Amino acid sequence: ANELCAAESNCSSRYRTLRQCLAGRDRNTMLANKECQAALEVLQESPLYDCRCKRGMKKELQCLQIYWSIHLGLTEGEEFYEASPYEPVTSRLSDIFRLASIFSGTGADPVVSTKSNHCLDAAKACNLNDNCKKLRSSYISICNREISPTERCNRRKCHKALRQFFDRVPSEYTYRMLFCSCQDQACAERRRQTILPSCSYEDKEKPNCLDLRGVCRTDHLCRSRLADFHANCRASYQTVTSCPADNYQACLGSYAGMIGFDMTPNYVDSSPTGIVVSPWCSCRGSGNMEEECEKFLRDFTENPCLRNAIQAFGNGTDVNVSPKGPSFQATQAPRVEKTPSLPDDLSDSTSLGTSVITTCTSVQEQGLKANNSKELSMCFTELTTNIIPGSNKVIKPNSGPSRARPSAALTVLSVLMLKLAL
Repeated sequence: ANELCAAESNCSSRYRTLRQCLAGRDRNTMLANKECQAALEVLQESPLYDCRCKRGMKKELQCLQIYWSIHLGLTEGEEFYEASPYEPVTSRLSDIFRLASIFSGTGADPVVSTKSNHCLDAAKACNLNDNCKKLRSSYISICNREISPTERCNRRKCHKALRQFFDRVPSEYTYRMLFCSCQDQACAERRRQTILPSCSYEDKEKPNCLDLRGVCRTDHLCRSRLADFHANCRASYQTVTSCPADNYQACLGSYAGMIGFDMTPNYVDSSPTGIVVSPWCSCRGSGNMEEECEKFLRDFTENPCLRNAIQAFGNGTDVNVSPKGPSFQATQAPRVEKTPSLPDDLSDSTSLGTSVITTCTSVQEQGLKANNSKELSMCFTELTTNIIPGSNKVIKPNSGPSRARPSAALTVLSVLMLKLAL
């Protein structure tokens, strides 16, 4: 579209004018200028107005700069949701979902499946692929490199290395590491550590979420990834899965696309079943914008589309494979094991590679950041419930027979009444 505009004198001159109008980054001044307004009106009729970009393309940043030069002039720049500058994702993840189903043990022996650490298996699979291993080793090395006693790492370089990993490695490897299903906390903690959160995610203090969004929107690339996330993961209550067009591929891709920016999302704790993700921010200090801030944060923490997409991938159940149920349970209830541990992965160089993590109480002994209330209640639930073999249902002891008695009594009573009537 830019080449077409450059070949037409009226379009190219008006585009140059608009670029000069936007150079000062003061939209109100631009709109007050008649020449700027005229340029914008002409460009709305040009090929530039409807152009879109491909994520990961060679000149992605240049393409996005062209897109926003038109659209920032048309909008206030303060909308809650912005249109995505990327081409719509029409492809599906059916093949990768089926692959995930095989790796996660779905349909296999449930006892074997629950003992597996699918996130460790995903890391091993990455190490068997030269490209995945190379780029993963690169970001691990950069994100773990301490600069000084007060500065844990170079966050900017860490983010860049993470972006390269998720943009250049096929999703069959990256998605398995990021969205693997877990039965225990050792696996869930490995999943949380996929992006090495101490450098790429966490900071000394949590900024306000709206402030973080404001910083993100000053960068064309971050702004585009956030807009794409809202376009593809915004909860839709007119679809089976709560996702726009029931497209998990689009939502998972746009979520992964935000990793490596200030808006980087991650799992908030190491709970295996309660999947909650969020950027590193809070709504403290929002003032009269608190409602908008909470709404923005809920698009991550309480988003049924995003949660269903992550759980469905971990379970190996794409929409095309299982279209009936609106939500998908990622895991069975966790089982108590005497000495579950994180197996050593000699070729896996993450900080968890040599750790030995046991169940609930010993997770806290290891000093991991855990949500105590959630995980302790999960531990106690394990001790007081039973799992029906081959089922996801959890039944409390003695609850079954007591439910059966009323119906049985009604049956006997109805038979007696029938006999008396006869």
